[in-house]
Amino acid sequence: MTDILIVDDEKDIRELISDILQDEGFATRLAANSDEAMGHINTEQPALMILDIWLKDSQMDGIDILKSVKRDYPDVPVVIISGHGNIEIAVAAIKQGAYDFIEKPFNIDQLMVVIRRAMETSRLRRENVALKRKDGPSATMVGEGAAFRTLKSQLEKVTKSNGRVMLTGAPGAGKEIAARHIHANSNRVDGPFVCVNSAAIEPDRMEEVLFGRESAERGVEPGLLEQADGGVVFFDEVADMPLGTQSKILRVLVDQQFQRVGGADKVRVDIRVISSTTRDLRAEIDAGTFRQELYHRLNVVPIHVPSLEDRREDIPLLARHFIEEFNKNQGLPLREIGTEADALLQTMVWPGNVRQLKNVIERVLILGPSSGAITARDLPNAEESVDEGRVVLSGSLATLPLREARELFEREYLLTQINRFSGNISRTAAFVGMERSALHRKLKSLGVVTSNKSGTRVAQLESQSGTES
Repeated sequence: MTDILIVDDEKDIRELISDILQDEGFATRLAANSDEAMGHINTEQPALMILDIWLKDSQMDGIDILKSVKRDYPDVPVVIISGHGNIEIAVAAIKQGAYDFIEKPFNIDQLMVVIRRAMETSRLRRENVALKRKDGPSATMVGEGAAFRTLKSQLEKVTKSNGRVMLTGAPGAGKEIAARHIHANSNRVDGPFVCVNSAAIEPDRMEEVLFGRESAERGVEPGLLEQADGGVVFFDEVADMPLGTQSKILRVLVDQQFQRVGGADKVRVDIRVISSTTRDLRAEIDAGTFRQELYHRLNVVPIHVPSLEDRREDIPLLARHFIEEFNKNQGLPLREIGTEADALLQTMVWPGNVRQLKNVIERVLILGPSSGAITARDLPNAEESVDEGRVVLSGSLATLPLREARELFEREYLLTQINRFSGNISRTAAFVGMERSALHRKLKSLGVVTSNKSGTRVAQLESQSGTES
């Protein structure tokens, strides 16, 4: 994509333009008819096209070639030239996506001004697209725990393939980050990553957004699938996609082509598909809201993204990563996290998962002091549980006799600490100040056991363990 393709049936004209452009330092290719032009384009995409509207002895005229180029190579600017210029032809060319229209005989200086502007516009458009891709959520994955290592290992296995991946997990667990990690480490890294938020698109607009549209008034408007050509399209919350659209997406997956809304031509694309869902798609299939054929097409490689509850060991690492991100991107204070704050973050309930943790860190950095370590008191609702070193009892605990209250407290406290350290008894014993053997005896007396879940060990009551399969 470094040269200019000149298409004109008049040999003198195309060679004159070529000589002028070469004098200005541009490389050129020449075509006398539509077959030669399309052959050049399909062999290697040019940086710009100079295209005559009227082509003798050609199967396609300039407008037909323009339509084809803007359909398959929308980033290539096309400058139309014609010796039969009139306002209707100029308007038709511009509507079909031409950058500009110049009438023969043309002024050389005028032609060069238009070409330079078209090349610059094309360059800026490509840079803008690249910057937008970089401005998206980071593809950096942070963690060290067993559940994270299992996830990372599964992702690494699919990065170099072209297989479709279905990411499952709770809201906010990091499914989009996992999808971006696959893209960033694949052979499509230089291609686009296009996110389709199925839940955020109005059902009656879904097909226009995905497939684009064509109209006499507005010409060609590429959709998200076309924008993802050569890269990855990520269907976030795919269960929210309307049934009618599901059947058309199924056809795209089979044929790798589609028609724009209002268009008649087939648009061919080369895309890799990654999907995500927080719902049970098999239940959606039984309810008739999700197509079984589409499920099997998308669910080639299923990967579960664990919730933050299953990654408590990673919470301090994630919190520090977010602090660095907010400092770099928003100029928020680069603060440390105190030991007590670390412990509290690891024991808090996170229904919003990683997304909620990120929001909490941002709030603390915005509302808190600009220096000093983050303490437990800086965290949301911390004041409700700590008051000058005193633990405020919940109503149920305060009504129990001492022996029962102590047993309940010890059970909940040890469950929390073991899960905080991902089932590691040695680290738990060191933190709570007990010998490992003594801790084992205490856990047995309290009916606390550990078992594997999502690639890591978690603590639970023996009665709960017995009811799970």
